[in-house]
Amino acid sequence: MHAVVTRVTINDSDASESELREKVVPAISQAPGFVAGYWTRKDDTGLSMVFFESEEAANAAEERVPSMVPDTVTLEGTEVREVVAHA
Repeated sequence: MHAVVTRVTINDSDASESELREKVVPAISQAPGFVAGYWTRKDDTGLSMVFFESEEAANAAEERVPSMVPDTVTLEGTEVREVVAHA
């Protein structure tokens, strides 16, 4: 299993949360190999970890991240990481 880790700066908290719930989450949950996703917020930063069955599926999803980020946030970076343990 692999995860796509995404970091953003939140420019408009209410609008970005609405976009996240209405557009981003439904779209990513339909991606091939999707397992689970978690989106977190602290002050004006966001961090998400979205898990996929394979490295290939995670890499494909990471390539789509820039086109899925709403205008209400600034993309700071993404990376794909191997999941080595979970509970």
